[in-house]
Amino acid sequence: MRDINEHLDIGSRIIILITAILFVTALFIKGFGHGLLLEAGVFLVSVKLILMAYKNSLAAKQLAQRLDRIEGTLGRMEGSRLVK
Repeated sequence: MRDINEHLDIGSRIIILITAILFVTALFIKGFGHGLLLEAGVFLVSVKLILMAYKNSLAAKQLAQRLDRIEGTLGRMEGSRLVK
C-alpha cells in the first residue's frame, strides 16, 4: 500500500474519494436500474484514468533512475579519459 501512496498525489486521492462517494450516492438515489450502468461507466473511467496516472508515475521514476545510471557511467568514462 505504501507504494501506491507514494505515486498518488493529494489530488488523485481526493478524486478517488469524491468518485466513490458519488457512485455510492447514485446507487441509493437511482437504485439498481438503467442509471446504474451509466454511473458504473463513469466510475470505471475515473478508475482507469487514476491507474494510468499511477503507471505513468512508475514509468517516470524508472526512467529517472536509468538516466541517473547512464549519467554516472558517462561521468566515470570521462573521468578515466582525463586521467590517461
